[in-house]
Amino acid sequence: MPRPAVNVAVRAARAAGNIIQRYMNRVDSLIVEEKSRLDFVTEVDRLAEAEIVKELKRAFPDHAILGEESGQIGKSNKVWVVDPLDGTHNYLRGFPHYCISIGFLDHGDPVHGVIYDPLRDELFTASKGDGAFINDRRMRVTKREGLQGAMLCTGFPFRQREHLDAQLGMTRALLGQAEDIRRTGSAALDLAYVAAGRLDGYFEIGLKPWDMAAGCVIVREAGGHICDFAGREGIPKSGNLIAGNHLLAAAMVKTIAGSAGSALLSA
Repeated sequence: MPRPAVNVAVRAARAAGNIIQRYMNRVDSLIVEEKSRLDFVTEVDRLAEAEIVKELKRAFPDHAILGEESGQIGKSNKVWVVDPLDGTHNYLRGFPHYCISIGFLDHGDPVHGVIYDPLRDELFTASKGDGAFINDRRMRVTKREGLQGAMLCTGFPFRQREHLDAQLGMTRALLGQAEDIRRTGSAALDLAYVAAGRLDGYFEIGLKPWDMAAGCVIVREAGGHICDFAGREGIPKSGNLIAGNHLLAAAMVKTIAGSAGSALLSA
């Protein structure tokens, strides 16, 4: 049975999903701002985040919230980390792959995660020690023992284009051994898909806390492994993330370490 905190986050995610879907067929009329180069925000992002904040604050008035759009709200060791629309670029172009991501950290430790895909009505949830679920069905990462035959996923660092050469180097090295690599445009959904066994592994440069907080809990609870490019376990402060089962993650760390330019990213 889901924890009460997860039930609150699910309610918040579904409320945000209703807002996102309501505007889906009129994206041409949305107000869009460029927060920084190639990093866009819409009024839908802000409306969805406001709805999530309202639900979380109603249930947990003493908790802090770290939102992609609103920043830090309140001070507490118990922090909800929110991305109201992960995949804004996809949403604006009508590309049907985006989600809401809500994670909960207790003294920095990832405890709960909720990722909701409103288009497919798929709900990925997990709590520390309880396992991971998709629409109430238990999920497990794949048993792939190495890169051979692996289906990987990544994202390109639009916020950090100075790392593009390193990204292409590690992508080339991994693709030399793996079956294929996908690039979908939603880090949170990519991590949920690793947990669900739809992807074997995932890697990306420069993620923000709201991109990965929920997904990291869900992957771990599905039996997976989270680390940085140097193999250090846990949510990486660098934002350079690897996810997969333990054997595959180790193989990815080894391959990335030998790729061009990777030394710039493993510190």
